[in-house]
Amino acid sequence: MSTGRRTHILFDFFGTLVDYSASRTEQGYHRSHRLFRRLGGDLDYPDFLAAWSRASADFDRLSDRDDHEFSMTDVGSAFLAGTLGRSPTRAEVDAFVAEYIGEWNTGVTYSAAVVECVRALAGTYRLAVVTNTHQPDLVPDHLAAMGLLPCFDAVVTSVEVGWRKPHPAIYAATLDTLGIRAEAALFVGDTYRPDFAGPERAGMRAYLIDPERAATVPDGRRLASVLDLPDRLAAE
Repeated sequence: MSTGRRTHILFDFFGTLVDYSASRTEQGYHRSHRLFRRLGGDLDYPDFLAAWSRASADFDRLSDRDDHEFSMTDVGSAFLAGTLGRSPTRAEVDAFVAEYIGEWNTGVTYSAAVVECVRALAGTYRLAVVTNTHQPDLVPDHLAAMGLLPCFDAVVTSVEVGWRKPHPAIYAATLDTLGIRAEAALFVGDTYRPDFAGPERAGMRAYLIDPERAATVPDGRRLASVLDLPDRLAAE
């Protein structure tokens, strides 16, 4: 290995390996709204979006207290119970969540250059994804669609661990899953606390995608995009 003990690269997913919109409204959720109406909901489309945004924000505020993670099933169940005036069945919740995620995914885009970059890195390093997500199969499904899933030894999700980055539990779970010590891992992501400060505290060497130079990190650890990583590692 060109980096000695550094045998593994751990990637954030959203904003690092794919571009995406985090919005809960701008993608357009007309199919989700139609399903909601079939389930007995009586909100018009703007009120439906507003109610969904409020329900999601309530869960976000609770998670922000201690970085515990919630699932799409959790928020979907609470939203439907609050807007339908009854307890939804699990099948109804699952159908609503699947429809919503399908529409949210229209804001996720893949770069062919990033795909080739990851494949090249997989020739030298062992790779994993460590991602905050509310749905266990969301990121693996995207990686499969990109043709990259076989490149990764593990996809560690906050919803399955129960804690989101930068909680130390998710980094510890990742290292345990991979069977490595922290000093064997590099971490690459685009958000300071989850993808730089958290991994560094856990003992990993982190690189931050920060083209605007907004974060206080050493210049040698700052990337304009993930595409800079192979040359940076080769130079080191």
